[in-house]
Amino acid sequence: MIEHIVWSRGLLRLLDQRLLPDKAEFADCRTPTEPASAIKNMVVRGAPAIGITAAYGMALAAFRAEGKSAGSRLADLLSAGEDLKRARPTAVNLAWAVDRMAVKAREAAGCAGDLASVLSAEAEAIHAEDIASCKAMGANGLPLMPEGGRVLTHCNAGALATGGYGTALGLVRAAREAGRIKMVYADETRPYLQGARLTAWELAEDNIPVTVLCDDMAASLMAKGQVDVVIVGADRIAANGDTANKIGTYGVAVLASHHRIPFLVAAPSSTFDMSLPSGEGIPIEERPADEVAVIAGRRMVPRGAAVLHPAFDVTPAPLITAIVTERGVISPVTGANVGRILRRPH
Repeated sequence: MIEHIVWSRGLLRLLDQRLLPDKAEFADCRTPTEPASAIKNMVVRGAPAIGITAAYGMALAAFRAEGKSAGSRLADLLSAGEDLKRARPTAVNLAWAVDRMAVKAREAAGCAGDLASVLSAEAEAIHAEDIASCKAMGANGLPLMPEGGRVLTHCNAGALATGGYGTALGLVRAAREAGRIKMVYADETRPYLQGARLTAWELAEDNIPVTVLCDDMAASLMAKGQVDVVIVGADRIAANGDTANKIGTYGVAVLASHHRIPFLVAAPSSTFDMSLPSGEGIPIEERPADEVAVIAGRRMVPRGAAVLHPAFDVTPAPLITAIVTERGVISPVTGANVGRILRRPH
């Protein structure tokens, strides 16, 4: 399993995903502002991985606040949490992890014990729980995976996007272990190329057959009967099952529906935002124009031309065959079924 988030007391090391597949280098974080910057600048990405990184960012804030009064320590932690939340607005796991760490900080703030150790342990627990959750998703989703399956995925929802193992690629890994995977087709995922750079890299590292597609090839491949199932991850899921994921996911879902191909979403319960009745309320992050306009240092869009670059789109629940969580499978995807599955104990 790829280890891309490494923690030791007071030091967080993040595999810099911007450099893959050419280089595997780590960025070191020692202050809470550095994880926030790493999240904003895509050193680390993927909703669960962002949440884990934010949790460690809160732990770093606790180490930096050692020696201060209890009130000052708590104020520093809560301020660091707000900075982390602002780093990227769409992935709900970010706010979920920060809020969980803030609760733990408030509980421990008045105690005589070592607050940094308490928060370090809590962040490590969030990390371990995510890995266990991904493996549970893999087991829960295995019955949905066809024998000799040819899987299409969009963006990266693998080990690199989580604490390890992966959400969408967790299902792939479980199916691979069961001998059910023939091929994974990875959409390149423009403009940031997470599919080409990250999904293909980690599948190749694990010796899982992978073929990279230009994003506009998916329709042709489906029409030829060469895709058996589509599996994607999620950054936020509303109470009715509407799902925000990397831009382009909605188009893939429409294609899958037209070609009668199962469309699966794999996501932990922490990705659900039950405060939002539908996907209409999901905030969509706008990324910098140069991520589209400039490729490998070369400007591809003329100056003066506008660039539209939302990082995510929303797939309506009726287009989703099933949502696979660590608590069970939601199918059909309705608000009632979402609530029923999420009420199950972890």
